[in-house]
Amino acid sequence: MEKSLVLNKDQLQQKIDRLAWQIYEQNYKENEIIIAGIAKRGVLVAQKLADKLTNISSIKVKLVTIKLDKDNPYEKEIEVDITESEFKDKVLILVDDVLNSGKTLIYGTKHFLSAPIKRLSTVVLVDRNHNRFPIKADFVGLSLSTTLKEHISVELEKNAGVYLS
Repeated sequence: MEKSLVLNKDQLQQKIDRLAWQIYEQNYKENEIIIAGIAKRGVLVAQKLADKLTNISSIKVKLVTIKLDKDNPYEKEIEVDITESEFKDKVLILVDDVLNSGKTLIYGTKHFLSAPIKRLSTVVLVDRNHNRFPIKADFVGLSLSTTLKEHISVELEKNAGVYLS
């Protein structure tokens, strides 16, 4: 199947930079924020956001990885490399590359609801507008209405860009 370029490498970086500035604007009074990326590409986006936030602010950024089965998130235990005491009463930013139905994002948030947190925000690079779960992205790089048969892929390393196929 042929891929169409939606965002090139430079445009993708501009979206990430803008998202980082939006996160900073909402959290400029914070000493520390936790950025939790959903493996695999969500972690790469989270890393890029963390790098940019570190460059533009004095906020301490802790990067966290969330591992879950994106197809069946309720069948396996969610793995997170942070303890409850480390995120308790903190600002948490949950990051993924593409928001399709909202299933991955909502199950990703579930783990962090076991303790009181100061604020939880969600970030996605691309929102496809096919929500089936009651969750939305607070910060969106690109809203792209697609059909259910179309596929969005985000490449962050080699051939960086956003593609539609």
